[in-house]
Amino acid sequence: MTYVGLSAETDPPRFGFIVSRQVGSAVTRNTVRRRLKAVCAEALPSMRGGASIVIRALPSAATVDYSTLRADVVRCLQRKAAA
Repeated sequence: MTYVGLSAETDPPRFGFIVSRQVGSAVTRNTVRRRLKAVCAEALPSMRGGASIVIRALPSAATVDYSTLRADVVRCLQRKAAA
């Protein structure tokens, strides 16, 4: 689930991550968060300036592989926050 707030400023995009206990244990949550951070770092050059992006990980994020997670996040980011 992705939330995007846009502003008229030209600051670099900001990312926030919500990974609740429903996703799994602390180890699982940290793994999901690290994967999300890696995907967002790759997508950073194509993001709109001034965007504030919050990604909420659903419990299914703990069981999918990296390529599936990456494809879902990139699709959401392109639809909502691409430059």
